[in-house]
Amino acid sequence: MSRIKLSEHFNYGRLMRFVLPSIIMMVFVSVYGIVDGFFVSNFVGEIPFAALNLIFPMIMILGSVGFMLGTGGNAVVAKALGEGNTEKANKIFSMLVYTTLVVGALLAAVGIAFARPVAKLFAKSETTMSAAEKAELIEHCVQYARVILAVLPAFMLQNAFQGFFVTAEKPRLGLYVTVAAGCTNMLLDALFVAVFKWGLVGAAAATALSQCVGGVLPLLYFARKNDSLLRLGKTRFNGGELIRVCVNGSSELMTNISLSLIAILYNAQLMDLVGYIGVSAYGIIQYIGFIFIAVFLGYSIGVAPIVGYHYGAQNDSVLRNIFKKSILITLTLGIVMTLIAVLFARPFSAIFTGGNQALLDLTARGMRINAFGFLLCGFNIFGSAFFTALGCGGVSLLISFSRTLVFQAFSVLVLPKLFGLGIDGIWGAVILAEGLSLILTLAMFVIRKHKYHYI
Repeated sequence: MSRIKLSEHFNYGRLMRFVLPSIIMMVFVSVYGIVDGFFVSNFVGEIPFAALNLIFPMIMILGSVGFMLGTGGNAVVAKALGEGNTEKANKIFSMLVYTTLVVGALLAAVGIAFARPVAKLFAKSETTMSAAEKAELIEHCVQYARVILAVLPAFMLQNAFQGFFVTAEKPRLGLYVTVAAGCTNMLLDALFVAVFKWGLVGAAAATALSQCVGGVLPLLYFARKNDSLLRLGKTRFNGGELIRVCVNGSSELMTNISLSLIAILYNAQLMDLVGYIGVSAYGIIQYIGFIFIAVFLGYSIGVAPIVGYHYGAQNDSVLRNIFKKSILITLTLGIVMTLIAVLFARPFSAIFTGGNQALLDLTARGMRINAFGFLLCGFNIFGSAFFTALGCGGVSLLISFSRTLVFQAFSVLVLPKLFGLGIDGIWGAVILAEGLSLILTLAMFVIRKHKYHYI
């Protein structure tokens, strides 16, 4: 099958063929990302599983810098390619990869040093545990975080390269690297946790080694001569370009930071209402939910270079074509995702509950309510990614920040207290947040249509 180029005209079939590797890649990332949860919940125990979910937001906050540099840089690099300036594109690409390595090492040192104080802060609102159980929870958090953060530069590179593979017109190669990293995680989790009985530390080691595979293999590929559009080489540090990339990718940074902060807020609310079993239930819902959301993220990653390229080439008709098709695709996928999540909530939940009936009942009910957020989230995710691809980082940041932090925080704090909803209000908070985000995204599409000509 011939390689599809960014410069081509895209019908539905060609568009889906181009973005499919990115969708599969992100789904696979989400699947192997929850492997730790599966093995820990079934082979280690409830407290280590709660610890994993409690400390994970901190890891994601630090790792999200890779998403910012990758996504923001991806739009800038794709635009340069669309303008026909390959040399500029490769210099920016090289600078961003080297910057990611340096920043990753610095953030890893900070994260390892502050792992224990952060774990104590996150566990502070737990009221159902004894002092010994809480001490065990904190220790598990620290052990898991320190192992994962030791390879943070590789994790950040893995995040950054996901988009660059697409821009380099090598989405399948990006998929193969992701599959290799995922298989590494799955096999090592089974070996370290189920066979060697290394517990939560074994799960962390499996994930860390898989992230090395996902970050180092692309580094080796782009460092040598290849037939893609991008290659690592000599470059100069350009502070102006880096700031531009960071501003453009700030929405993705804020998305990941906001999701992590919201997870902390959800955990605190659930700790107060039902204790650590609520944190475990929320973790399971997030694990499964991310598989569905990964479809939307993968589509957005896949379509972004097309948008950036044709915006740079001033092909307004192609831009309008991609915009209309993307709206229909994301809305259709949202309906399908919601139906699947509602119908299969209980069997999906049972994968992680290890025979705990109370946890299964709580999780399944929460998932059925939470699932209706999928109806709208694909549209909102695409909206933010679309403006990032156009180089309009401010609007993208507004949508992303509002959707993942402002509207979510408002919803999770208010809904549980309305009409006696309690914990059901927590599960349904995402629906209200996505609805408010839809209104904002539609408004931005209307306001900016004359500048970018996508309608």
